[in-house]
Amino acid sequence: MDRRKILTSTAKTSLMNMFLNSPMSGPDIEAKSFEIIDAEAPPHDFSPDQWQVVRRMIHTVGDFSIMENIQFSDDAIIAGIAALRKGFPLYVDSNMIRSGLSLARLKSVHAEYNLNSIHCHIADGDVAEQALREGLPRSLFAVRKSRPILHGSIAIFGNAPIALMEMNRLIMEDHIRPALIIGMPVGFVHVVESKRELMSLETPYITLDGRRGGSPMAVSVIHALCSIAASRQKEIG
Repeated sequence: MDRRKILTSTAKTSLMNMFLNSPMSGPDIEAKSFEIIDAEAPPHDFSPDQWQVVRRMIHTVGDFSIMENIQFSDDAIIAGIAALRKGFPLYVDSNMIRSGLSLARLKSVHAEYNLNSIHCHIADGDVAEQALREGLPRSLFAVRKSRPILHGSIAIFGNAPIALMEMNRLIMEDHIRPALIIGMPVGFVHVVESKRELMSLETPYITLDGRRGGSPMAVSVIHALCSIAASRQKEIG
């Protein structure tokens, strides 16, 4: 058979052609994904608002097993929504989170959110120099550089347990009080301990207990909170 005919025949039966015969938009795919998650999720005790956060995290990683490890302080959802509605700054421990956060979603809650509302110093030259000089991780000094904006902020950790540990220390010793901490560093060294310490503090938090975590999941939590806040605003008026 002619090779061109083989290619044409293959193209006609490709998944893409099948998809184009029954097309779905991006929002349609997301909504369908959430329907599947709702249908396949095991029984749980999450509140409706907590489930919106958990569901989006599952959607991000495609793994129901994280449900066993997601932990909320009692006031986490309320505190997070209140902070977003007031346009409070966001501290992030990686530029991946900064890039992943949707300004459109943030603006749907508070119109004045912009890139300058998201603070990340992990790649700053002075932070790198201090880390090299003292032989300690950059993430530690990035948190310290952000100290002036941490009180009342939403602090988001999806990468560095050392950064979360320093945030915990500031809470315990310097009485810094973030509006909400999303504690989802990932890895094997100080990861579990940093999250357990966070959960022992009287600060609103959402965390993923254990070694798993990552910037995408941390971002998904903020996006879920934005969706909850925006939907409530529509209900009001």
